[in-house]
Amino acid sequence: MIKAAPSILSGDFSRMGAETARMEKAGADMIHCDVMDGVFVPNLTFGHKMIADIRKCAVLPLDVHLMIVKPERYLDKYIQSGADRLAFHVEATDSAKENLVSIKNSGIKAGIAICPETPIDALFPLLDYADFVIVMGVHPGFSGQKYIPETTDKIKTLRAEIVRRGLAVEIEMDGGANEDNVAMIADAGADIIVSGSCAFNSPTPEKVIATFQGRTRGR
Repeated sequence: MIKAAPSILSGDFSRMGAETARMEKAGADMIHCDVMDGVFVPNLTFGHKMIADIRKCAVLPLDVHLMIVKPERYLDKYIQSGADRLAFHVEATDSAKENLVSIKNSGIKAGIAICPETPIDALFPLLDYADFVIVMGVHPGFSGQKYIPETTDKIKTLRAEIVRRGLAVEIEMDGGANEDNVAMIADAGADIIVSGSCAFNSPTPEKVIATFQGRTRGR
């Protein structure tokens, strides 16, 4: 079964506690938190204080996605803020392996994310150190974008490499997912699907989440 991870980026920032509870009630598996610094991506969201505040009211795991340059400067702060899963971008650091090891040694799950322009095999040397990979289905920085079709083949290639090496690495697809393309994304080999506007803007987010979860991952 596919796991659904609504992105709080699409929620009402004045009601983060209520928005988190709304997605939990709708049946989400985790809450995805997009941290943007206005440098790595052309947008600015929130920092570790917001993660800590969401942690106070969230029951579900917090899936924190760092879209910031030199993430190693802040890993400890996000770990301490209550992240259960912490990912950073391969394009944003020269210390990817060291960062993954550091996150795993803290006792939480370590992830590595990749932008649409970056070849998927750039992640292959890091798979032995990661618990999950975030494959971006849109250009990082803004919610509401359309899914980039080439993402599907990237997921298939990544799934094949994970299977070939016998690794237990989850694939998380972030961006552009909706009820129309979720089957294709799942069939390609995704384990977790992040959805922002599709879930938060729906009058019935429980139906959106159930549609996602009703899919079975392909191989």
